[in-house]
Amino acid sequence: MTFPFDPAGISRWEPDQFDRVPELAPISANDICKILPGLDLWDSWPLAHEDGRTVVHQGRTWWFFLSAPELPDPAARHDMARIRLASHGADGWRDHGNALPDGLNPGAREWAGSAVLADDGASVSLYYTVAGRKDGPPSFEQRLFVCEGTLVADGIAGWQPPREIIVADGVRYVLDRQEREAGAPGMIKGFRDPAWFRDPQTGEAHILFTASAAWSDDPHNGVVGMATLRDGRWALGDPLIEAIGVNNELERPCLHHRDGRYYLFWSTQRHTFSPKAVAGPNGLYSAVANDLRGPWKPVNGNGLVVANPLAEPRQTYSWWVTGEDEVWSFVDYWGLEGRRPEDNPDLLRTRFGGTAAPVFRLAYDGDRVAVAAG
Repeated sequence: MTFPFDPAGISRWEPDQFDRVPELAPISANDICKILPGLDLWDSWPLAHEDGRTVVHQGRTWWFFLSAPELPDPAARHDMARIRLASHGADGWRDHGNALPDGLNPGAREWAGSAVLADDGASVSLYYTVAGRKDGPPSFEQRLFVCEGTLVADGIAGWQPPREIIVADGVRYVLDRQEREAGAPGMIKGFRDPAWFRDPQTGEAHILFTASAAWSDDPHNGVVGMATLRDGRWALGDPLIEAIGVNNELERPCLHHRDGRYYLFWSTQRHTFSPKAVAGPNGLYSAVANDLRGPWKPVNGNGLVVANPLAEPRQTYSWWVTGEDEVWSFVDYWGLEGRRPEDNPDLLRTRFGGTAAPVFRLAYDGDRVAVAAG
């Protein structure tokens, strides 16, 4: 079969061992500090400048979280997710309500993305995932949109109707409305998690995203895709990295340029690895390249930067690397002590964190990335 692009030219991630796993510290009850009482929060990202630095406005940083009411089974949160805006300053956290007005989203749910403040200091672009269709049948369809607003004293106002920025082409990226009521965890196809990146080498603006390879029928066909802004329009490009036959979900990709190199980060979980592959832990992964379009080499030999502790493999997830090299995530199921919430219903609520996890920093050394000391 021939393709209008070269699949062989896409960098491949296929780790062959995880013999030494750097671990995060175990989460304790003292680490569970609810930011917004009554709400579960998970995937997060800051309002950032075009160069990646976190915005400080009115002495505060501004954060977007996926949110849902605290439910008896937190897994149901994905079916009602809204993006929540909160800010953090010397007095702690403040809640600014749902980021987007009711009824503005063209889908059924609002899933993760990124947010950038233009260099004019006022224009905000929220790139996010529209999941499902408003008033449509239940589905896992994912589309990439931007919603534009204005930074004001107490938050972001004047949101304009969301616009779809790119569409999966069915050749490089799976185009699937996925109109079904349920899917196996970790096995739905992706076209989500848009992440802004301004290349300091070229000045070009890009969007990274989680996707699935359309040129392969392997059920584990995760890729990280990219689009580039050209003449005011987003142009779909080839994937940067693929994990066909290895892993189905390379989630929440984000990109940083450090010391002349590009570092691509993503999150994944053990259960999204193929049974035929060498499975890694739930953790933060990365690849490094001298050129944005590759070739990409897994950092640390296998791509793993840091993982949850072996004794608590599900304690945190959805790591996001800020422009200050801080890593944010959320507390998932902690303190399980070998138990499974699926087998112990009382743990579904009592051991789900639903809030921000302890933040750590990264240190870079060429092809190696590690948690910074101290």
